[in-house]
Amino acid sequence: MNSSAFSGLYRGKSVLVTGHTGFKGAWLAEWLLALGARVHGYALESPTEPALFHQLGLADRLQHELGDVRDAAGVRQSVVRAQPDFVFHLAAQALVRASYVQPLETYATNVLGTANVLDALRTLEKPCAAVFITTDKCYENREWVHGYREEDPLGGHDPYSSSKAAAEIAIASWRRAFFREHPVRIASARAGNVIGGGDWALDRIIPDCIRSLQAGQPIAVRNPNATRPWQHVLEPLSGYLGLAALLYGERSEVGDQRSDVGGRRSEVGDQRAEVRGQRSEVGEQKSEVRSQRADVGDQRSEIGNAGTVPSSAFRPPSSGLCPPSTDLRSPTSDLRSPISALCPPISDLRHLTSDLASAFNFGPGHESNRTVAELVAEVLKHWPGRWEDRSDPSAVHEAHFLQLATDKAHALLRWSPVWSFSTAIEQTVRWYRETAQDADPAGARALTSAQIAQYTAQAREQGLPWAASDL
Repeated sequence: MNSSAFSGLYRGKSVLVTGHTGFKGAWLAEWLLALGARVHGYALESPTEPALFHQLGLADRLQHELGDVRDAAGVRQSVVRAQPDFVFHLAAQALVRASYVQPLETYATNVLGTANVLDALRTLEKPCAAVFITTDKCYENREWVHGYREEDPLGGHDPYSSSKAAAEIAIASWRRAFFREHPVRIASARAGNVIGGGDWALDRIIPDCIRSLQAGQPIAVRNPNATRPWQHVLEPLSGYLGLAALLYGERSEVGDQRSDVGGRRSEVGDQRAEVRGQRSEVGEQKSEVRSQRADVGDQRSEIGNAGTVPSSAFRPPSSGLCPPSTDLRSPTSDLRSPISALCPPISDLRHLTSDLASAFNFGPGHESNRTVAELVAEVLKHWPGRWEDRSDPSAVHEAHFLQLATDKAHALLRWSPVWSFSTAIEQTVRWYRETAQDADPAGARALTSAQIAQYTAQAREQGLPWAASDL
């Protein structure tokens, strides 16, 4: 596998992943290990049986620490031990229907747990990029036909969605209150309706499909007309990794700029001393001092806006060079064309990089916004069976329509989805079918690694900067 993706930035770095025993956390840990990172995981026991974490044998391949994000002292100790260069916070109670049964536990985990991680990061005295993963359901859902943008109001009808909106508010508050002049950079990532091999959670449509098909039973579909932005798990993970890489570089250059300004202040002081010592040249020296002061002002201005990236090729283009959001969301063929052609790089990006410490949506192309019924029909193309409509008018509320606008990620990160809806379903079903037929535990790991490699190769073919082998 190509360990030089993301400019090889993760190779040898310490990465803390909370929730590494879950579905997305296990995929992320596997990818980070392939990138050469030293992974430290902090989470509860795997929430399902089987569990992808065990199928991949991750307990023996990373620093596996059992802990609860609701335990502030435990979280702080884990951060101190790991001394991370990167943090990905995924630990959560992640199920909508479960939040109706356990609303207080959902809030404690998703809100207080997030605050505990944020507060623990204040102890770090080294550059670190931290990405906090929430959900696409954090928005106040008005059943709009267009995608929600990062600046749209937060909300949530159910305890899960509202807890994630509250987590986003906490992230923004801690970032403003404690991390403005701190070496840790904080961003949040909003994605959802993620599919992929190894998800065994209850009340999720893909695992429900697989369990029914394996048992030779019809698939019970409780909300067939609900529309969601379905995406393979590797899509948002590539976004999280790319965002963190840029954040890490941004903090490094801010430190360099401060050092540069300090040096120039010293130089101005030397010039002032020379003025006092050579009164006959006061006029010329004052002019030179004014020039130096202006230089310092320029450098101070650069502190506020400066940001760097791992490589000149891995830089977000000016948003003015990108097509408008309607152009990015309409013909799906455009979304799968090389993003470099849509958004060519430019040399000076300092006016944009300050936006990286903020919230980002990661979602699929418009053509992947499909109903549950369409998703199930696509699954059955690769694993024959049948489904039944089990709609229940008295069931708890779940949003009918939801999709995200990802223009910001396109413009600032040069991120774009790689796999189409049909490819995502095909790869997902393939994972379950092949691992079910292979009793060797190494089979799941080999297939997972192969899919990461295939995804990365296709991203490289599409011209996505994060996938380039030499940035």
